[in-house]
Amino acid sequence: MPTPPSPTPQVQALVSYLEHESQPMIVLDPDYNILAANTAYQRQFGTADRPYLGHKCFRVSHHYDVPCDQAGEHCPMRRAFELKGPDRVLHIHHTPRGPEHVDVELRPILDGDRQVVAYVERLTTVKHASARANQAGLVGRSPAFNTALESVQRVARSQLPVLLQGESGTGKELFARAVHEVSDRHGGPFVVVDCSGLPETLFESELFGHEKGAFTGAMHRKPGLVETAAGGTLFLDEIGDVPLGMQVKLLRLIESGTFRRVGATETQQADFRLVAATHKPLQQMVADGSFRQDLYYRIAAFPIYLPPLRERAGDIPLLVDSFLQRGGKAASTVVIQPAAMARLQAHNWPGNIRELRNVLERARLFADDGVVRPEHLPEWLHGRPHPLPPAAPATSASPPPAPARDVDAEIRRMVQDGQLSRREMAESLGLSERTFYRRLKALGLS
Repeated sequence: MPTPPSPTPQVQALVSYLEHESQPMIVLDPDYNILAANTAYQRQFGTADRPYLGHKCFRVSHHYDVPCDQAGEHCPMRRAFELKGPDRVLHIHHTPRGPEHVDVELRPILDGDRQVVAYVERLTTVKHASARANQAGLVGRSPAFNTALESVQRVARSQLPVLLQGESGTGKELFARAVHEVSDRHGGPFVVVDCSGLPETLFESELFGHEKGAFTGAMHRKPGLVETAAGGTLFLDEIGDVPLGMQVKLLRLIESGTFRRVGATETQQADFRLVAATHKPLQQMVADGSFRQDLYYRIAAFPIYLPPLRERAGDIPLLVDSFLQRGGKAASTVVIQPAAMARLQAHNWPGNIRELRNVLERARLFADDGVVRPEHLPEWLHGRPHPLPPAAPATSASPPPAPARDVDAEIRRMVQDGQLSRREMAESLGLSERTFYRRLKALGLS
């Protein structure tokens, strides 16, 4: 075991100061050696069989033989040295409990000549996400997942509105809850408003509440979801579906922090942190006039991109293990054969994590002996098309069926012709832009 270097008086003074900190903190020299650690670090990351004093930080935290930047990761020490200032990064560290997401903030200690003599590193374990299979919450460790998680850590303690953007099924509500749980409002309510599930006639009443007699059927005063979220977080899910008429009132709520119940004359003060989410292209909707530009800029102060599952395919085994652990005591014994796992990893998952979860819940019902095999997976995971419902029987008055269209041939022809935009080509084929884009990628034309 290496002998820890003798700490200088400056380092000794640092250690004495760090003992008053509740967060785990260590002192490093410019050669990556851990010189000292406070009690909080020893309790959370140190064990009798896990020596760290005198060892390289990258060996202790990552089990690497070289510094992080030489192993393909961001090295906060390298960046802090270049900046002569602090740097922050989200890493996955090896801990006594296994791999964990850790928010690392590193600050250089400079002498009178502005030369780095040591570094102080603060480590915060991310509790709302897991780098191991887990029965609840966010799970992942891929670079794309970690980038989104790091953004959550950075913005959560501010009051900035957050806009979560990603395809359906990417876990937007879980990320919204993570923002809430890390924020200073975590003790308050987390209120979800499903903007796609509210008709325009009810939207204002649900959001702002109403007075008794405000409309037919309003038999008593009802607080709205904005009032319910007081002291906490208001999550507007699928905000791209908010009707234009309501967008004006939503903008006024966000700008002024006030609202009125339907049928009331008194103005109420709102008190919430706003998190919004959508799978729709809001910037394109602003351009075509279906979403207000001023509202967009209000809600998009801090956008976070949530990657689709195909961009974090390395997380699929971790997610599979997590989903198989969920659903009761019997679920903990369910395992998956390597051949079945290979089928899952080969799929493109247009429905993302929600689709993967549904497939596994179905497969579990067929795994009588607790083993998920390839034959327990849907047929379309074996390269076969989705089964279609049987066609209605033809009648004497029915016209003859139209000849089948060769959509791929039409796509090739239109791309070669080059006269239409991607959106126009999709519309002419009766496809959504997302479906059309997937066809382009499959044909090698993207």
